Amino acid sequence: MIRNIRPSDREVYLRMVADFYRSPGVLHPIPAAHAERTFEELMRSTAYAEAFIFEHEGRIAGYGLLAKTFSQEAGGAVVWIEELYVAPEYRGAGLGRDFLRFVRREVPAARYRLEAERGNVRAVALYEREGFRPLAYDNYCLDA
Repeated sequence: MIRNIRPSDREVYLRMVADFYRSPGVLHPIPAAHAERTFEELMRSTAYAEAFIFEHEGRIAGYGLLAKTFSQEAGGAVVWIEELYVAPEYRGAGLGRDFLRFVRREVPAARYRLEAERGNVRAVALYEREGFRPLAYDNYCLDA
């Protein structure tokens, strides 16, 4: 089951985010305050970000975090799949695939984007099976 995040999910969400950012699937950890601010924003509004909790056999098994933007190049709304986390004991159960399909079905957009650490072979294989293709762009960022 995939459902919207709720206020009561705060602690489990923050725990899963910490696990995600300690995993080899990301380049570096983030301060806990970033996850806390994200949770506050998710509770305030879904205009810019939206999160979902994955449940498997009645237990919380992961989460997905989306960011929303608009792209002239894409011709409309763009949904960034910012984070897709499945707890280790639930990996291989199809939850990641189910979430990607859920997003495309339930969150309309002209384009869906995501990033993957190159060494995250299982994630890359999943994304490619679901129709995602690499872009020839290099990503740049400047933190304020």
